[in-house]
Amino acid sequence: MRFAILGPVRAWRGENELGLGSPQQRAVLAALLMRRGRPATVGELVDAVWGEEPPPGAVSVLRTYVSRLRKVLEPGRGAGEAPAVVVSVADGYTVQAPDDALDLGVFERRTAEARKLRAAGDLAGAGELLHAALGAWAGVPLAGIPGPLAEAERAGLGERRLSVLETRLEVDLELGHHDEVVGELTSLVGEHPLRERLCRLLMLALYRCGRQAEALAVYRETRRRLVAELGIEPGAALRELHARLLAADPALDFPDKQAPAPAAAPVPVAALRPAQLPADLPAFTGRSAELARTAALLPVSGEHPSTVVISAIGGMAGVGKTTLAVHWAHQVAHRFPDGQLYINLRGFDPTGSVMDPAEAVRAFLDALGVAPQQVPGSLDAQTALYRSLLAERHVLVVLDNARDTEQVRPLLPGSPGCLVIITSRNQLTGLIATDGAYPLTLSPLPMAEARDFLARRIGAQRLAAEPRAADDIIAGCARLPLALAIVAARAATYPTFPLAAIAEELHESHGSLDAFAGTDTATDARAVFSWSYHALSPDAARLFRLLALHPGPDISAHAAASVAGLPLRQARPLLAELTGAHLLTEHAPGRFTFHDLLRAYAAELTETLDSEAERHALSTRLLDHYLRTAHTACMLVSPHRGDISMPSTRPEAAPEALRDHKRAMNWLGTERAVLLSAVEQSAHGGFDDHTWRLAWAIEMFLDRRGHWHDQVAMHRTALASAQRGRDLEGQAHAHRALGFACGRLNRQDEADIHLPRALELFGRLGDASWQARTHRSMAFLSNGLGDHLKALDHYQEAIELYRSTDYVSGQASVYNEVGWTYILLGEHEEALVQCGKAIELHRQVGDVNGEAAAIDSLGYAHHHLGQYEQAIARYREANAFYRELGDSYLEADTLVHIGDTQAAVGDTEAACDSWRKSLAILEEFEHPDAEQVRERLRGFDPDPGQPPSR
Repeated sequence: MRFAILGPVRAWRGENELGLGSPQQRAVLAALLMRRGRPATVGELVDAVWGEEPPPGAVSVLRTYVSRLRKVLEPGRGAGEAPAVVVSVADGYTVQAPDDALDLGVFERRTAEARKLRAAGDLAGAGELLHAALGAWAGVPLAGIPGPLAEAERAGLGERRLSVLETRLEVDLELGHHDEVVGELTSLVGEHPLRERLCRLLMLALYRCGRQAEALAVYRETRRRLVAELGIEPGAALRELHARLLAADPALDFPDKQAPAPAAAPVPVAALRPAQLPADLPAFTGRSAELARTAALLPVSGEHPSTVVISAIGGMAGVGKTTLAVHWAHQVAHRFPDGQLYINLRGFDPTGSVMDPAEAVRAFLDALGVAPQQVPGSLDAQTALYRSLLAERHVLVVLDNARDTEQVRPLLPGSPGCLVIITSRNQLTGLIATDGAYPLTLSPLPMAEARDFLARRIGAQRLAAEPRAADDIIAGCARLPLALAIVAARAATYPTFPLAAIAEELHESHGSLDAFAGTDTATDARAVFSWSYHALSPDAARLFRLLALHPGPDISAHAAASVAGLPLRQARPLLAELTGAHLLTEHAPGRFTFHDLLRAYAAELTETLDSEAERHALSTRLLDHYLRTAHTACMLVSPHRGDISMPSTRPEAAPEALRDHKRAMNWLGTERAVLLSAVEQSAHGGFDDHTWRLAWAIEMFLDRRGHWHDQVAMHRTALASAQRGRDLEGQAHAHRALGFACGRLNRQDEADIHLPRALELFGRLGDASWQARTHRSMAFLSNGLGDHLKALDHYQEAIELYRSTDYVSGQASVYNEVGWTYILLGEHEEALVQCGKAIELHRQVGDVNGEAAAIDSLGYAHHHLGQYEQAIARYREANAFYRELGDSYLEADTLVHIGDTQAAVGDTEAACDSWRKSLAILEEFEHPDAEQVRERLRGFDPDPGQPPSR
């Protein structure tokens, strides 16, 4: 469990937030949490909630609040299934929770560690810890809690936060971050004008920024206030700093002021606390011996482990490895306050799409807040960065479905204090031998636990009524948890069926699941699956088999209809039949997934029962479905982008009808992982025509969402397919897209290879429009490198090519991009002219997206001319277009511009609200630009935990 008081009082079990009831009931919990494990008497709690005038019957009401809190915090208390949290002690109560389960405890630990690091000279480490400690605050502490105790503690906690914030600002100044903290310090001094320590820090920051006069003005204003309001002169430290400023004491300069060499931007240690664990199984039962062994791996005292603890949970498919790993992880998650990372490595995916270690490391770096352009290119460098981010942190890492030691080793932390839980069907002997992993091999459930397993799902009374039949079912399922769950679902669905009848059905359908059986035939699992499969209607059985050929990780109802070659209205009942039999899971509305063992079984069936011609026809239908729908989405998102040739489509493919820009963006976001897998599957299956076209269709979406590493990998695959098929059009587009994505990731050497090659190929094809588009990509990257004159040369080439084809929308886009380049050159008046031309041409052809982009650029030029009213008006106009189109990323980008202009005119509150709205959008799809917005909020926002206004 986790508790929070540094903001509203909240509690979580795992990732599920609990409802804590009325403000008074929360006040009781807050009072107990503030005691930090020490008991509070009933009288003390009454005083804490109501003060000197409690209502009649206050003691009885208090005990009612405690009883209700126990029901919320300890739902299985009566059955002994949940540990006690609120414990009766003499004439009172206490909360039993480790210090790291309370955000205040985490805050204190981090600040204490920061003090040690600062004393040892590690300023960077101290600064990171102080930023992380303050990042845990979610607003006013004990917000909304009534009573005298909350009021007193609120003031004390607020003072502690401000003191730590002052220390953090001191460290930031010692690190030379004076430019970054000036805005934050200005706001803080405005809120606390008599706090001399803050005034000193602001004066020093201003002085180091070359703003000596403003620093002296801060002293004059502070002295005036102290004399007028308190009748005292400034303290000695403030007076001494004032004298040194007047004398321009060189010792006040930052020591490295003269060092000219610019360093690369550091990779930020994320303020994020990843929480990626899947939900715990509510009906979890058994495995008591295994849980006792796992508990012994961690210190009994509740302290963090002194080494990296690695537990390798092994066993056959369906034996419950993942279920146990997730359950144990939830039990101990509170002991790892810096977060939990989870990933399915797909080590035994029947499609062969085993996750590459580099992909897994990048996923963890994303979760830890590293921007894509700061992710190194090689696996070794990525692993080093990942381990550096986990150094001195206490994180729980779950690596599910690992294939072998080589897949796992790059994902292991390099410093003590973390727990790694690994599941695999293989014995990871290399990990055990060289990395000290603790092996835990799961066998089928013991007979007693198997009975409990069934009893939890179909009822103890029903089980007791037919004990022999229950034992037969358990034996027929080989005590395998997955098999038992499927049979239990069948029994629960038909509560009037005798268990003896279900046992007989199971016996009659006995077979062997060779690929997943041990040497003992009693552990075969196919009996259960074949029994469920043979109970299906013929059409549902066929769909079950063919779904094994889908690239995954999940499938929509529309795509399933294309798999079956049926209209959607006929496919839906078949999906319902499969989910009802628990052969398919509807994990989100209209989206379905297999358990990997069931998928393997379906793959065996389709290999045996469906011809190669039928399987090839299915793959063609499925790829047609995704290519046609993705192409439609692309043309809705960017209707004036330009098009490509498209192959003919099978009539049964049934692409989705998206209709508008917003639906297109939503579809692309939902299907992103599937589309990337489809590109890979298409390439492996020899569908070269589909491969590069599908990559082309989703390129724009991936770029806007910041998935640049995915783009590079995808376009490499597309390029290989186009080269294999000797398709010049495909090669040209793949080179262009690959070069641009490499440039996004600062891999300029690679970009300089691919983009000129694209120009050459488009020239051979006589495609002036896409030649122009390639010049625009080269110009964009030149601007990013600061070579604005070279960018203008590329734009001149592009506009001449567009004119040669009368492509008006392309010309308009170039005018806008030229305008932006003039802004970067500081020629803002010329930028207004160019952006004005762009708007006029976009309106002529009805390109709303292009018009909005040009209007946004126009606002940017007005901003830099100091014409702030015109700037905000243009930004709001562009933002309205983007909201109407449903383009969340560009809406977020424009909100940043609005906030920047609001900040420039001194409306900090409105600026912070605009930035919060932008950040909420960017965080929703984990865009790398989110970190830039967080930086703005850190410098200006007086209440970073406040949600944006609606």
